[in-house]
Parts: sequence; C-alpha cells; structure tokens
Amino acid sequence: MASGNPLFNEKAYQQALNRTGSAMTLQGTINKTFFLLLLCAVAGMISFHHTAIAAYTGLIALVTFAISLIIIFNKNTAPMLAPLYAVGEGLVLGGISAIYNAQYHGIVAQAVAITLLVFFIMLFLYKTQIIKVTRGLAIGIVSATGAIAIFYVVSIILMLFGVNVSYFSSTSPLSIGINLLICGVAAFNFLLDFHFIDELTSHVVVPKYMEWYAGFSLLITLVWLYLEILRLLGRTNSSRN
Repeated sequence: MASGNPLFNEKAYQQALNRTGSAMTLQGTINKTFFLLLLCAVAGMISFHHTAIAAYTGLIALVTFAISLIIIFNKNTAPMLAPLYAVGEGLVLGGISAIYNAQYHGIVAQAVAITLLVFFIMLFLYKTQIIKVTRGLAIGIVSATGAIAIFYVVSIILMLFGVNVSYFSSTSPLSIGINLLICGVAAFNFLLDFHFIDELTSHVVVPKYMEWYAGFSLLITLVWLYLEILRLLGRTNSSRN
C-alpha cells in the first residue's frame, strides 16, 4: 500500500535524515502526541473559563487553520508550528465548548469521554487487526473524508451569501443521521493515522520531525471527532426538549 504513495518516498526521507541525523521512533511519536494533546487541553481549559477570549475565536480559528496548511504542505515545520496549532485549536475548542456547556450542562465532559472511548476502541480494533487497513478501505475513508470536506466548504460559502444551511442548526432525524455518519468517518480516520505511524516507524526510515507531524495528524482527527460528537450530543439534547 505504501509503495505507491509519494508520502513514503524513502529516498527523499533518507536525504532529509542525512541532514537531521536522527530518525522517527514510535516512542518519540507517542511523546510528541501527548505533549500536543496536553497543550491543546490546557489552552482549552483557559479559554473555557475566560469568556473574554471567545471574542477572538474567529480570528484564532483562521490563524490556526493557516498554520495547519503550512504544516501539511511543509512537514519539516511541524516541530515549530505543531505546538502553536495545538494551542490555537485548544483556544477555539474551549470557546465552542463553553457555548455548548452553557446550553447543556455537562455535555463537554460527555463529549470528551466519548471521544477518548472511540479513540481507544479504534486503537484496539487496529492493533488486534479486527479491522485491517487495506488499500480499498484507505481509499474509501479518504474519499468519504474528502466528500465531507467539500460539503463543509460549500455549506460555509452558502452561509456567507446568506443561504440557510439547515444541517448546522437542525435537530431533525436526517441531520442527526448525517452527524452520526460523519462521526463514523472521523473515527475511521484514526485507522489511517495508526497505519501512517506504523508505516513510518516500521517500514521506512524518516527524519525526527515526522514525529511532530504524526502527532499533529492525530490531533486533527481527535479535534474533528470531538466537535462532531459535541454537535451530536447538542442535537439529541435539543430534540428531547
């Protein structure tokens, strides 16, 4: 599966490795991932408890998105920019979570718990090979993720032009169903993240900065799943009222 992917261009990585002098390891990746999660969680708690930061949520989100694009297209910037991304994402999540928690007390703790539960379930399914990441499965997950990304972009553009996109505010069974589907796709993206890390630490030799990039990738998936679960819990709570 990896041989046809330019991401696993071992010759290019070997050249980078010669310059950096150290290679990516699984333990190093785990350490970097937990560090990024810690930064995100601390920033989120600060933003959650200081509502004044909420006024800048839009600006912080735009800057954070720009940082993520730089990392994606220039992976060797990950050691410097991934921590900044984690802090920015945490500030945004804290503001959004505070809004939801004001409406539905306790919903944030539920969303965090479910997100972590899903993460460990997918890790178990991957490690036990109950679900194997085949080329077909990977293509399916990437295609579904791309379709969702297009859906979001088109929806945002429509909203900018004053068009009401009911999905984001509706509590209808259809919206809840779509929300559940998106949660499922987000969860399956963990499999790609785990496989990505396995490939880079087991089958090819890549430079140390890829530990930060792998942690950054996992953080993106966790944040996406958390937001979708938070939205889903908000919908289900509204539909009961």
